[in-house]
Amino acid sequence: MALKLVSTGGGSATLDIGSTAVNYTLSLPGAVTTLTDGATITPDFALNNVFTVTLGGNRAMANPSNPIDGQSGSIFIVQDATGNRTLTWGANWDWVSGSAPTLSSAANAVDRVDFIVRSSTSIQAVFTSNYS
Repeated sequence: MALKLVSTGGGSATLDIGSTAVNYTLSLPGAVTTLTDGATITPDFALNNVFTVTLGGNRAMANPSNPIDGQSGSIFIVQDATGNRTLTWGANWDWVSGSAPTLSSAANAVDRVDFIVRSSTSIQAVFTSNYS
């Protein structure tokens, strides 16, 4: 019996096991995906596992579209040259302490959120701040 992985693009793949095909949908990182800055930022988890966004004002991070149970990754959050930007989070983001973190406020500061999708309505997240 031969196993054959057939990439079909768009974040999906088919594993062909003889006469049985098993379809998997997954995000395949290859680079860091830049999120579009705006009043509300909505990451599309079907595009990648690693994202970056530079905040140009006080923003809201919406619940992501297309989360996949078990998917994990990171979001780099960068302050613009002004700094002091704030970020609120959608209800599906779950934080260790039960409350969303406070971002580093210095101009050009870089923070990181690591996440794992527990379910489509529970994205467990861990925050680390003030990277150089």
